[in-house]
Amino acid sequence: MKKILFTILVMFFTLQACKKEKKVSQDVSMIQLDLKVERFDREFAEAQPEDMAKLKQKFPYLFPKQYSDSVWIAKMKDTLQIELSSEVKAVFPDFKQETKDLELLFKHTLYYFPKYRVPRVVTVISDVDYTNRVILADTLLLIGLDNYLGKEHKFYAGIENYIAAGLDKNFLTSDVASTFAKTRLPPPQDRTFLGQMIYYGKELYLKDRLMPLSTDAQKIGYSPEQIAWAEANEEQIWRYFIERELLYSTDNMLAPRFLDPAPFSKFRLELDNESPGRLGRWMGWQIVRSFMENNDVKLNQLLELSADEIFKKSNYKPKK
Repeated sequence: MKKILFTILVMFFTLQACKKEKKVSQDVSMIQLDLKVERFDREFAEAQPEDMAKLKQKFPYLFPKQYSDSVWIAKMKDTLQIELSSEVKAVFPDFKQETKDLELLFKHTLYYFPKYRVPRVVTVISDVDYTNRVILADTLLLIGLDNYLGKEHKFYAGIENYIAAGLDKNFLTSDVASTFAKTRLPPPQDRTFLGQMIYYGKELYLKDRLMPLSTDAQKIGYSPEQIAWAEANEEQIWRYFIERELLYSTDNMLAPRFLDPAPFSKFRLELDNESPGRLGRWMGWQIVRSFMENNDVKLNQLLELSADEIFKKSNYKPKK
């Protein structure tokens, strides 16, 4: 009898969730937004020296005053710059799909944050500055397209594999969502491992809402195989954290082991090399998801709640 009742409850809540998702989708589709992406990377690549004044007038923020026109004219003729532009054009010939993805992201952003001002979106070439592949400054969004050419690209030959894996256009919209999330999530004041896990969990849950059509792999920057590994080992990961009393630890070494970008997570066990990095973030995500499934809380409220309250009210239980 208890099993039947449980099944009925699960079906009821699943149905309610589906109804809510359908309503959100309908409301989002009614939001008017015609996103225009300005391809500065193409305009600069196709420009001649005599076009400099026009370019500087249109994109003044991309031409610091301390540099003379001769610097930019030399860059136009630079063989490496020309090759970068050619490779970017090959991967992003029209940017139509990416524009649709970004438009949908910003429509969801406006749904949850109605006062948000959609930024001016400009694509650039950043000389493979992958640590700053997306820059959001007030109402300006710069996207360095040379950071999304695919992990096997020759320009990434000297970059470690776990970093190069994220240099793919499949992660472009997710990176933009992460940059936005940081404007809504102040750095965690809670120095515990749990506090940091929940911080990243909030960021990833925000992506659940802003990127509902994207895969979990795209949201966190994993491969499908890495997602499968995390799901298959969720109970073992959680048991490891609990048995070693890591949740409320303030040990600074836990971040490089389980939160920071790395080739793998560091359990100091034989399975380390099989695991993806940043598993602490993934676990924080599952806790936040569980909290939102078990509590009637709006997205804005979630962002303000403490890690401890989220954890205690989440009723989180790892999937076996």
